[in-house]
Amino acid sequence: MSAAPIILPYRGIFPTIDDTAFVAPGAVVIGDVHIGPESSIWFGCVLRGDVNVIRIGARSNVQDGTIVHVAAEGQGTFVGNDCTVGHSCLLHACTQDESFVGMHASMLDGSRLEKHAMLAAGGLLTGNKTVPSGQLWAGSPAKFWRAMAEKDLAEITKRSAQYVALSKTYR
Repeated sequence: MSAAPIILPYRGIFPTIDDTAFVAPGAVVIGDVHIGPESSIWFGCVLRGDVNVIRIGARSNVQDGTIVHVAAEGQGTFVGNDCTVGHSCLLHACTQDESFVGMHASMLDGSRLEKHAMLAAGGLLTGNKTVPSGQLWAGSPAKFWRAMAEKDLAEITKRSAQYVALSKTYR
């Protein structure tokens, strides 16, 4: 493993990484990617902003082994503030904000997690589907499973804060 992340330009556009963000050794960040304050990109992630943009908001965490890419025709990938993206996920030309993507889940082109929504581990959110606020979707393809309880909603905020704290121990 390299001692630093791999940060590369694409066609002269370099990633922009906030000084308070953590990008782990072995992560690869390419092109038109912005990583916001106190966000973290963990070991083995690839964020490839070559043919469109990737935007990671504040205090979000993209966990180990996740791939983030974009659509050449259409949209970039937008991970808003206070999001958790679990280990080994695939995010492709999708949008989320204050939400939770479970481990090994996939979000395809045009899919969206509204604020306080969750895609369960292993879920496949197919193109142009939206998980409404306060809902948990699961399965492949993902479908409504249940309404989220207050404790589920609190978990989204809690998990984001835990990863901000953890990333500071690595910095």
